[in-house]
Amino acid sequence: MKKIWDISPLISPGGPVFPGDAPYRVKWVLNYSQENPLNLCSISLSPHIGAHADAPLHISEGGQAISDIDIWPFIGTCRVIHALSCGPLVFPKHLIHASAPLPERILIRSRQAAPKVWESGFTALSPETIQWLHEQNVSLIGIDAPSIDPLNSKTLPSHNKLFEFKMRVLENLVLDEIPENDYELIALPLKLEGACASPVRAVLRSL
Repeated sequence: MKKIWDISPLISPGGPVFPGDAPYRVKWVLNYSQENPLNLCSISLSPHIGAHADAPLHISEGGQAISDIDIWPFIGTCRVIHALSCGPLVFPKHLIHASAPLPERILIRSRQAAPKVWESGFTALSPETIQWLHEQNVSLIGIDAPSIDPLNSKTLPSHNKLFEFKMRVLENLVLDEIPENDYELIALPLKLEGACASPVRAVLRSL
């Protein structure tokens, strides 16, 4: 039997949220009782909470919504690459040790452990890294940080370059226990009409 790793963080009301974003909330509409044979809740949340996929609409008024993008990049062989303690940005030099050759999907582990509260000093991706991965025919990039651009970036160069190349991205993964190796990735976004992103339940399966 193939082994499965869940690489999605828990989404909870007290979990880390990008500054200014909408937190996760649960509201109970019905509670189980003699009159009601079930529990029923509604939820509200930013689509950028937890493990998630960004759509081009996230950074462009006329970009594709998450419901309109191809889903094939989110299923298939991927490689987990460790780029620990490399500073504020991941550059190609931090990944080249595992690049002979790269599969279409890569996941980058940039921190020792996923945080339980918001941390602003995460490691992002340099635009040069996006360019280099595109040249290696990579179609999807995943990272264990909440964004591929730094927290205070106003121009979002890595997001822009990624969508320019029609690449896809997964953010906020949990790769703490995942060795460098090749796996099967399954991380499908929801078909949310008009949304700029979607939560995913990201898992790895042994090949």
